[in-house]
Amino acid sequence: MDINVWLGQLMTITMIALALGFDAFSLGIGIGLRGIRYLHILKLSVVIGLFHILMPIGGMLTGKMMSVVLGEWATVAAGVLLILLGLHMIVNSLKEEETQLFDHRTFWGLMLLAFSVSVDSFSVGITLGMFQLPLWITVLLFGCFGALMAMLGLTVGKRVSHSLGEYGETLGGVILVVFGIYFIV
Repeated sequence: MDINVWLGQLMTITMIALALGFDAFSLGIGIGLRGIRYLHILKLSVVIGLFHILMPIGGMLTGKMMSVVLGEWATVAAGVLLILLGLHMIVNSLKEEETQLFDHRTFWGLMLLAFSVSVDSFSVGITLGMFQLPLWITVLLFGCFGALMAMLGLTVGKRVSHSLGEYGETLGGVILVVFGIYFIV
């Protein structure tokens, strides 16, 4: 593979990982504002990072199967998926109501929280599976960014106002929409 192509793919994966991490960041701020111990910050961040690795793997495997079926339309379908996911993130960030249906300190609450912020990683994994990007680099970046952004959001949430989290999720959605348009064009 040409070094320029590889670097371009690496930059694309990194930006998508960052965009997906903003979801964990914004949720982390919301939880952090309610008060959280540093041990819980570490535990939540690690579990969210693991889910940001596992969910795209499942999505990429699904995406590889879809690319065989969709053929040359795979790139357009991938771009449309990214745009829809980005728009969904933007709309969710603009909603005013926020409810917490689970306690992140319990095992099932932790699993549900990690799953909820990683579902979009599955969708993006489907898209990335259509592009034949390196699996191990992709999932490691997704996991690292998911964990780091969750940790940052939880820590910042302990100290600052809630409005920053909404902007973080909006920015993540905008980044996904831009990449979706790039894939289509």
